[in-house]
Amino acid sequence: MPSQRINRISGDVHRELCDIIRTVKDPRVNDLVSIVRVDVSGDLSYATVYVSSYGDASAVKTAVEGLTSASGYIKKNLASRLHIRKIPQLKFIADTSISKGAEISRILNSLDIPDDDAEE
Repeated sequence: MPSQRINRISGDVHRELCDIIRTVKDPRVNDLVSIVRVDVSGDLSYATVYVSSYGDASAVKTAVEGLTSASGYIKKNLASRLHIRKIPQLKFIADTSISKGAEISRILNSLDIPDDDAEE
C-alpha cells in the first residue's frame, strides 16, 4: 500500500508533467497528449507515466516515442520544479483506456433501448 508521501509525490509529478509536456518541441508530441496517471515506486527510483492522446492508437504510440526521446529534457525540468532529492526515471506507457471508453459509450448510445416512461 503506497504511503501518503508517495501519493503526494505522484500527484506533484503528474501536475508538473502536464505542464512540462506542453513545452516539448518534438513534433510527435502534439497538444492533444495528456497524462492519465503517474505511478511512482516506493523508493522514488522510477515513475510509470500513462499517456493518452485523442485519436487512434498510432497517435498514442508516436507520442510515447516522442516523450521517451525527450525524457532527459523532461526530467531536467521536473528536477527544477520539484524539491525532492531523487528525481525518478520516467517510463512512458501508452494508455488507450480513454479511447476504449469512448468506443463503449458510442456503442451503448447506438443501442435502441425503449424508454420505460414512453410505455405509460
